[in-house]
Amino acid sequence: GILIINPDNPTGAVYPEHILRDIVKIAEKNDLFIICDEVYQNMVYNGTKSVPLATIIGDKVPAISMRGVSKEMPWPGGRCGWIEVYNGHNDPMFEKYINSILNAKMVEVCSTTLPQLVLPQIKSHPKYQDYLHERIARYEKYSNIAYDILKDVKGVLVNRTNGAFYMSAAFEQGLLNNKQSLPIQNDEVRKTVEAMVSGPGVSPDKRFVYYLLGSTGVCVVPLSSFATSLQGFRITLLERNEQEFIKIFTTIAAAVKEYISSD
Repeated sequence: GILIINPDNPTGAVYPEHILRDIVKIAEKNDLFIICDEVYQNMVYNGTKSVPLATIIGDKVPAISMRGVSKEMPWPGGRCGWIEVYNGHNDPMFEKYINSILNAKMVEVCSTTLPQLVLPQIKSHPKYQDYLHERIARYEKYSNIAYDILKDVKGVLVNRTNGAFYMSAAFEQGLLNNKQSLPIQNDEVRKTVEAMVSGPGVSPDKRFVYYLLGSTGVCVVPLSSFATSLQGFRITLLERNEQEFIKIFTTIAAAVKEYISSD
């Protein structure tokens, strides 16, 4: 099968319609099904448009769309999500797969009664769209602030976030090594970080992430943890205070420069 996350975590990318249609063609040609995570479907900005899989899947390729309330509202504690199945009867194995998912969930998961009762009231509330638009406008503004701060940092590749609330930055290939570091004032923290990055199999970007946390207190996620060969980091756009947000990304930019030049 083919997995799509649209809008994407961790990059914040939004797939254009022609790319999605090409993916459907690839799936049809190779007898594959598609799983599409669309939990951020309504959270796009910077002039982009999110195209639901349902509108372009056609009547041949079996597919699943996954949706939920955890990000848009946001209500992650509600544990409320659902799947939409397209062309489920077109392939016997896919149909068995869907039935196994449904049977497993009915055994493993309790009904999310409260979210199911509340969801229609929230979605139909006259202030809900204004609330959603305010959040999206803030993410759009912050995505551009973050991009403007990081785009000119030598050795870092970054794209503007256009959906969801994540941003990823990748280091140029071969730029990181196991000799780079950042100064950490607290001796106990420094020793802890040094111990964590000195073991076997520690990826170069994880080393940077630990030093960044120990030196500045800024927490990001290593990009290599998302099953990619790229070395970098992912960060969110969730900080609500604009001045604090600017401070965080300015700190990251300065730390990247210092880390790279420390070798």
